[in-house]
Amino acid sequence: MTNNKGIFPIEKFQDIETPFYYYDSKILDSTLSTIIKEAGKYSNFHVHYAVKANANPRILKLISSTGLGADCVSGGEITAAIEAGFPADKIVFAGVGKADWEINTALDNDIFCFNVESIPELETINEWATKKDKTANVAFRINPDVGAHTHAHITTGLAENKFGISMNDMEKVIDMAQKMSNVKFIGLHFHIGSQILLMDDFTALCHRINELQDRLEHAGIAVKHINVGGGLGVDYENPNEHPIPAFRTYFETYAQHLKLRPGQEVHFELGRSVVAQCGSLISKVLYVKEGTNKKFVILDAGMTDLIRPALYQACHKIENITSQAGCQTYDVVGPICESSDVFASDIQLNQCRRGDLIAIRSAGAYGEIMASGYNCRRLPKGHLF
Repeated sequence: MTNNKGIFPIEKFQDIETPFYYYDSKILDSTLSTIIKEAGKYSNFHVHYAVKANANPRILKLISSTGLGADCVSGGEITAAIEAGFPADKIVFAGVGKADWEINTALDNDIFCFNVESIPELETINEWATKKDKTANVAFRINPDVGAHTHAHITTGLAENKFGISMNDMEKVIDMAQKMSNVKFIGLHFHIGSQILLMDDFTALCHRINELQDRLEHAGIAVKHINVGGGLGVDYENPNEHPIPAFRTYFETYAQHLKLRPGQEVHFELGRSVVAQCGSLISKVLYVKEGTNKKFVILDAGMTDLIRPALYQACHKIENITSQAGCQTYDVVGPICESSDVFASDIQLNQCRRGDLIAIRSAGAYGEIMASGYNCRRLPKGHLF
């Protein structure tokens, strides 16, 4: 293994306290340009950035400047999106448990649409909209019972998941909405999971949407907007070879397999695929510990800074970006008082010494945003280069 010293501006890292998040603006710019180019081939495709992936203010402002919309799952995300310059009429609000204050935040800002996940939520939105003399656009998140080839914790489209409304209840909830005074039914929303690399999973979703559309058409119900969620994955093992996800194939899959009605608009909620590859967690080697059968590289970053390996057993490419020495086998661990605070086991790294800088790649999504203060740790800062 060779290091990627040339990829990182290491000379600029000397005065930055580790651990920190490094964001490569060139990769992010290229990713956004590719999304706009590929989605732009279809006049009725609209992309909303999923703020939950990374809400660093500079990242949000850069994304909003391209004209993308925002997909939010909390009132705080709505506020962050608007402060970053996302137009309110391009904001969709999802989430299985929307609190009253969050619903009011969305109503007060006149967002484009609520993605509604239950009848009680629909009733609450109507109540608050009535009090404010507003009309709230709603799309119903339908649980399509479509499995995705991904980790069980990030599969969201199966019947047993907490998300969405049963397909069997689809017509009933639409009928309820159409009888309410202050909500307007405008569409259907779907999301089957995250880190999906097989286009067959998205094709299966298209087929299910087509079936549901046929049902609704037979019942005389028109649907203006189809929101297919996000879910497109990235190459965690080879970020250098594949810095830009397969956006062309992704959008082509929906263009080819969704049987749209005249005038229908399609919405996407992409998060991980937008920001994952532009980010790396930069950490310093505190100690190299010689165990009985293993060598441990102990970093100043831990699961508090990047929880994905501990939470999902997620794999991130790890590199020593300051060493040119030959490779050795290490377990890479953090300082947190938890046995699960392990980034990787038995991996090859250029020989590590105290003070070396380690890059944990593809960490732009669900990294900084999920950091915590457990063990009274300071939160890592994000720097855009």
